[in-house]
Amino acid sequence: MTGGQTPVVTIEGLVKSFDGRTVIDNVDLTVAPGRIVSVIGQSGGGKSTLLRCVNLLEKPDRGRIVIAGEEVFAGGRVVCDDLARLRQSVGMVFQRFHLFPHLTAVENVMVAQRKAAGVPEKQALETAVRLLKRVHLAHRGLAFPDQMSGGEQQRVAIARALALQPKVLLFDEPTSALDPESTREVLRVMRELADDGMTMVIVTHEVPFARRISDRVVFLDGGRIIEQGTPAEVLDHPTHARTREFLTSFDEITDQETHS
Repeated sequence: MTGGQTPVVTIEGLVKSFDGRTVIDNVDLTVAPGRIVSVIGQSGGGKSTLLRCVNLLEKPDRGRIVIAGEEVFAGGRVVCDDLARLRQSVGMVFQRFHLFPHLTAVENVMVAQRKAAGVPEKQALETAVRLLKRVHLAHRGLAFPDQMSGGEQQRVAIARALALQPKVLLFDEPTSALDPESTREVLRVMRELADDGMTMVIVTHEVPFARRISDRVVFLDGGRIIEQGTPAEVLDHPTHARTREFLTSFDEITDQETHS
């Protein structure tokens, strides 16, 4: 850290197990304000669980988590006294969009503000309209989820997360359920958020996107951080054999998809 900045996310010695199997194994990670950290690795390597531990959707076994200077988990227990407020500070965008099917796009963005933060209806509406415009969906405000493409639904989910003014946005494979055109739409919005200085932690299989957008790339394998650094360091000049093996496998799959 430079300039006396407080990290937005600090993780120390984080461990999480399921049914006796360690999924997160002694992970340390720091995310500075305005930085973009992409977490890559094979499926089942613990990436999504790591994100879910940050906002305590999953309770870690041990370790320490600090969000914007406030300790939220330590000594094997949750020390945050207001989980609802924590989850406003730590926005989450999931693989699946989790929109309310009976609400329009604008209503889906409003409901988070109304229920979680008690924002007055008029103010919530103004914010929803502004954020839908920000994600290039001003023209779809009255559409229901089943009338929208997957990419449009994911952008509504991003607008909903932004409505609570989070200090950091967590993205869990935000394009994995999307076709290539929808993927481009969502990545465009994420790139614009990065340009605006939003702090983000992104679990992604989009290695080229991670290369373009990230300040740091973290390679997580078997629940451990194997390697981390700048995109050039991790993706172009990895020092660990396991990182090189993963990237080679990714390149082979990409080549097969390109020529299929």
